[in-house]
Amino acid sequence: QTPFGAYLAGRHAQERRDYAAAAAWFEDALKSDPESPELITRTFLMEASEGRFERARALAEKELRLDPTDAVAQLILLIDRVEAGDEAGALARAETLPADGLHRFLGPLARAWTRMGMGNLAGADAALRQLEKFNGLAPLEFYQLGLLYDFAGYPDTAEGNFRKTLDVTGQLNWRLTDAIGNFYERHGRADKAAALYQRFTRENAGSELAESVLAYSSAEPATPLIRTAEDGLAEALFDLASVVNQAETIDLALLYARSALELRPHAPLAQLLLADVLSAQNKPEASLAILAEIPPSSPYSWSARLRIAVNLEMLKRTEEAITQLKEMSAEAPRRAGAVMQLGDLLRAKKRFSEAVEAYDEAMRRLTAAGIPERWSLFYSRGIALERSGQWKPSEADLLHALELKPDQPLVLNYLGYSWIDRGENLDRGLKMIEKAVELRPEDGYIVDSLGWAHYRLGDYSSAVQYLEKAIELVPEDPTINDHLGDAYWQSGRATEARFQWRRALQFGPEANEIKLIEAKLDGGLVPPARGGGG
Repeated sequence: QTPFGAYLAGRHAQERRDYAAAAAWFEDALKSDPESPELITRTFLMEASEGRFERARALAEKELRLDPTDAVAQLILLIDRVEAGDEAGALARAETLPADGLHRFLGPLARAWTRMGMGNLAGADAALRQLEKFNGLAPLEFYQLGLLYDFAGYPDTAEGNFRKTLDVTGQLNWRLTDAIGNFYERHGRADKAAALYQRFTRENAGSELAESVLAYSSAEPATPLIRTAEDGLAEALFDLASVVNQAETIDLALLYARSALELRPHAPLAQLLLADVLSAQNKPEASLAILAEIPPSSPYSWSARLRIAVNLEMLKRTEEAITQLKEMSAEAPRRAGAVMQLGDLLRAKKRFSEAVEAYDEAMRRLTAAGIPERWSLFYSRGIALERSGQWKPSEADLLHALELKPDQPLVLNYLGYSWIDRGENLDRGLKMIEKAVELRPEDGYIVDSLGWAHYRLGDYSSAVQYLEKAIELVPEDPTINDHLGDAYWQSGRATEARFQWRRALQFGPEANEIKLIEAKLDGGLVPPARGGGG
């Protein structure tokens, strides 16, 4: 492999988000040109993204000579100083972090905990107050201030900030609940801790994570969440990873989660977050490796095992995933989570009758536990019932899902389309799909349903209009391309119809659809027009 070939292979791997392979290729190319600015930058970033901090440190100084504002290089060297016990050096690195750009939230958090490491509580407080200028970060600011003052030995100020955190937080997440509940327990406020746990349970009905952790922690005395400023920085990095864990910033979430684990290697919530990020990046094997580090004795083991099943399915190890979920369901007969996940997996595999059985069992368990009905469970079972030929109970489930969650676009779409496809409640069905499109105008599959509904009603002009929009939103979906081909044919646009049918074949339709599309390519669309899709 030539150096240029290694560079190209690295670029290709980086575009696929295969950062381990990219790092290996760039390292190979770097041997031939060790001072190449582009190779240094790319190699450094890939090593950091893979959590290879020792190698990343070796390149970080070179990277900063090329770009003194590189926040990732500053972060890697900051972590290096923290781990070396060089508090002054860590603070110096934190003070140079940029105030804008993708990493603009990092500076205030890093400066707060490195200043605290030097005993400067006022400076740490001032750093966290810088988060005020960013919209939507009030919960993070007050939570971090609470942790800071708890660590510094000012419980009244800490409690005030924790109260503010709860006031500005919408639906409670488990990390806030666990950390603030821990604070209350350590300060003799068991009543407040219990009230907080009850609020979480109320807002997150049936959360098995809370059940696992609370059962475990009730047998152990509460210990401080933050024991050192290094712990505080690790927590801040974890919190930041959680904030930026979205599609457009998922690489930042990856970097921050790995950084949090570098400072606090066996933090289970950070491990779960990192595993989720890796799964979202379509790296199930890497995700499984992280989940395997959570021991069976951990209160977070149950959550890890649910995620293991997801990753096994991603690797097409479907039967292993099913076996795992069935074992978990039998192991905890009061819990519904594994059974619901089993139902979803079976439904995705078109094993609809088995999925219905799983959903039935999940509903029995939720009812027995006194947990309120969930629209999503009735929606999922409604789909499985419809696909297994049980329309009347399916219709009842979908209608009940709408009673629980009026104007839920997925339910409106599925029920409205099903009615039109069956020739029932045509006006009401069309209005339902129109409402779903109004609520989710950028969802190509729902727009496709509206186009196909117009097709089924014989309004081919409107069908073409909406199906063309759906193709813009999801250009490589075989069903939508097939639908648009049918609509073109009925509109007298035979050449365009055949073009769309050919495209549908290119994008991997299901086996039974291939023959239907090929028949249309050979002889055109023969009335009556077939249904499907939606």
